[in-house]
Amino acid sequence: MKMKRLGGTGLKVSEICLGTMTFSNQADLDTSFAIMDTAEQVGVNFFDTANVYPGANTGKTGTTEEFVGKWLHERQARERIVLATKVRGKMGEQPNDQGLSRKHIISACEASLRRLQTDYIDLYQVHQVDLETPIDETLSALDDLVRAGKVRYIGCSNFPTWRLADALWTSKVEHLERFVSVQPRYNMLFRMIEDELLPLCQAHGVGVIVYNPLAAGMLSGRYVQSRSAESGSRFRSQNPNDLYRRRYWDDALMSEVERLYEYFTARGKSLTHVAVAWVLAQPAITSAIVGASRPEQLLDSVQGVDLTLSDEEMQMCNDVWYNLPRLRDPEVARR
Repeated sequence: MKMKRLGGTGLKVSEICLGTMTFSNQADLDTSFAIMDTAEQVGVNFFDTANVYPGANTGKTGTTEEFVGKWLHERQARERIVLATKVRGKMGEQPNDQGLSRKHIISACEASLRRLQTDYIDLYQVHQVDLETPIDETLSALDDLVRAGKVRYIGCSNFPTWRLADALWTSKVEHLERFVSVQPRYNMLFRMIEDELLPLCQAHGVGVIVYNPLAAGMLSGRYVQSRSAESGSRFRSQNPNDLYRRRYWDDALMSEVERLYEYFTARGKSLTHVAVAWVLAQPAITSAIVGASRPEQLLDSVQGVDLTLSDEEMQMCNDVWYNLPRLRDPEVARR
């Protein structure tokens, strides 16, 4: 497993990051432990979670962090793992139980530390933009957490390019800790970040940790024949507002995936491996978040790190984005 520097820092992370959103939803405690064991065995040293996982609609908010914390404690693995979590989502019914205010960030960090059974977080990320809180208040609170030794680095997730640029500028002029990473959605079927976000990150030394490299399993090819979602998949699991269906369940998109699947199957290559290899081949990408509901899924996905695509195969992958009709709903495009 290749290790890469996270942005302009000296922190080394594996090019595959274990995503944990399935824990306590699609994967019970024993299965989650098996997935984390498998991840470490194949060389993954980077785990990503969030305080709201597996999702507020499941009624299990916070239990994913608890699962990760139990594993870190029982396996005595804390110092072997680069641990990332997030803050922003709704954690209670009170007005200040969500958002990026100083009050919520400080209290949410303390709660995450307890659930994760650790006294520090390696990468503390703001999960989404908070339109009601000034960015300097958010960055000041995060800066205090770093100075207190409770957080090592800070990052952001789902930030539009201009907001990340604004945050970097604010950190510079206010002499505050800066975001060292950003976590956007990225795969062969969704490449909007290439226009502005990736060039900004390359110019300013911001690491890029992408999620959905397999498009929620669509790029595994598993839906090509049946065009129906089996029970337990992300298209049938408890996800807010059918998010994954709105992102990827589309006839034109499925037709492109089918074309890819047939092309690479004829060459004896797994589309899952190809999708991971394509993402990791992009020069601006630091790490790709790969989730799983079973250990064997993870074992399959990580094989993409050893695959090198030919020029012809890369072109086949690149063409997909340009063959797709442009997204009509700007709100869906932003997600």
